[in-house]
Amino acid sequence: MPRILVLYHSTYGNLERMAEAMAEGARAEGAEVAVKRVPELLSAEQMQAMGVKPGSAPVADPSELPEYDAIVVGTPTRYGRMATQMAHFWDQTGAIWSRGALVGKVGGAFTSAATKHGGLEVTLLALHTLLLHHGMVVVGLPYPQPGEVRPEEIAGMSPCGATTVAGARYQGGHVARIAARLAR
Repeated sequence: MPRILVLYHSTYGNLERMAEAMAEGARAEGAEVAVKRVPELLSAEQMQAMGVKPGSAPVADPSELPEYDAIVVGTPTRYGRMATQMAHFWDQTGAIWSRGALVGKVGGAFTSAATKHGGLEVTLLALHTLLLHHGMVVVGLPYPQPGEVRPEEIAGMSPCGATTVAGARYQGGHVARIAARLAR
């Protein structure tokens, strides 16, 4: 049974919902899943003024990343890049990187944006680059995935990672299956 970390940053609750869906999909495949968020960098006053929902998951520490077989990273898109909070978290992983502690582990990415094409794939690819620098095996969201590919409407499908709750649920299960195969 693989141990999976769903690591996220959420400003208004969208990514938190996607993180829970990712965990649900992985648990359905028998994985042991922890859902954690990165530390918030905004002050309490800034968060209140912006209407930020801080999230209910425990806060992750970079030193715990090697404990997992797979890490799926979720962040909102900020001008076509990951949120500062997520970048700050990963900027603290130099010692983990230098030991190669994540090499060969499964990684995946998911994101959300306020607009239909608000930099979703650019953000996912930036997260992939981060995971690849750590030597991780990147797992996306393969075509066709139930619920994402529909001829009657555009649903937000990207093979780079989930951009919808339905996609997150499926990707969570997919990551769990790949992590279990690699663990054999």
